[in-house]
Amino acid sequence: MPFKRILRELVEAVPGATGAILADWEGEAVDQHCLYDDYELKVLAAHKGIILNRMKELQATVAGDELREAVISTELQHVIIGGIGPDYSLVMTLGRDAVIGLALRRFREAATSLHKEIY
Repeated sequence: MPFKRILRELVEAVPGATGAILADWEGEAVDQHCLYDDYELKVLAAHKGIILNRMKELQATVAGDELREAVISTELQHVIIGGIGPDYSLVMTLGRDAVIGLALRRFREAATSLHKEIY
């Protein structure tokens, strides 16, 4: 499966992107492409997966659409997290200078491609 290619293309398509990882329902890395320490990205993905699952649970308690993705901004970076079907999540890390609108568009395209490959 071309997970690595999809993740690499996602990171390369967004100036300021630093990594992307596909994780399973337990927070374990399936594949990743990273411009820094892979281990740090794996730990980040596991923690962000917990946040994504909690946000999905909260969203289910109110009327509205299903949660697609969320952007978390810190002093040092932006992180985009989103679900790939019910069992996987995609996490993308970006520097603070990255254009979030472009990152979200590319993130959604990658999520669609990953979904097609998995399901």
